[in-house]
Amino acid sequence: MTGVAGGAAGPGSQRSPLRQEALREALVPGSRLWTQVRVLRQTGSTNEDLLADATSGAGAGVVLVAEEQTRGRGRQDRGWQSQPGAALTFSVLLRPVGVPPASRGWLPLLAGVAVASALRAQTGLDIGLKWPNDVLVGTGTPGGTGKLAGILAEQAGDAIVVGIGINVSQTQDELPPGQATSLWLQGAVSTDREALLAAVLREFERWYLRWIADPQPGDADASGLRAEYLRLCTTIGRDVRVELPGGGVLAGRACDVDGVGRLLVNAPNGLQAVSAGDIIHLR
Repeated sequence: MTGVAGGAAGPGSQRSPLRQEALREALVPGSRLWTQVRVLRQTGSTNEDLLADATSGAGAGVVLVAEEQTRGRGRQDRGWQSQPGAALTFSVLLRPVGVPPASRGWLPLLAGVAVASALRAQTGLDIGLKWPNDVLVGTGTPGGTGKLAGILAEQAGDAIVVGIGINVSQTQDELPPGQATSLWLQGAVSTDREALLAAVLREFERWYLRWIADPQPGDADASGLRAEYLRLCTTIGRDVRVELPGGGVLAGRACDVDGVGRLLVNAPNGLQAVSAGDIIHLR
């Protein structure tokens, strides 16, 4: 990982700025996916910026990182903000040519696999996923999970922008109320943001290239993506309550994820496929 150093970093004054040239040197040469890495001091939203670039014809493989976002968004247009230098907030521009539209729903789940795998390796923490792509820590402790990261995928024509936000060095006072936590609060062995970002993007590239490969681009089973997702997903096998768009509620046991990334819930009225909704793990 040329140019990217490891080592622990704490909050406050130890939040070193990301070095654009070091990240480029670590990620772009020899990559079959990443073509450029840009680091901004501040922007409204890295997703919005890359969606505009995609509409203007930008090619795939762009990584845009911001030290601070003023209009960051999560799923269902929820706000997502962080102290400058306390998190990793970045987006990637992809053009999955040849992947059937129905299979593109796997991209945010793929991103979840990449983030969870990289953080497990870099931090020594027990990290898993809640469907569809919330990244949780403390998954081995019943009721003790905290949210470390969120993912938002948005489409513009044939391009898809995937935005990722990872809480790295926030103190409890810097996080919103609820279950949000940070790597630093959880005692991660490393909170070096450059090393973490490089690890996530390398995992993302590995899974993305497998997923788009011939002869079945976008096939989550053939690529091994579905099996890996199920291995990391803490939702499977649990009793859940699903708060559906529009106000409906579905309760049952989450039993699988299907070929297009929908959560399958064994409910009193039979097996239901959920494509969107807020999942609450029941104890």
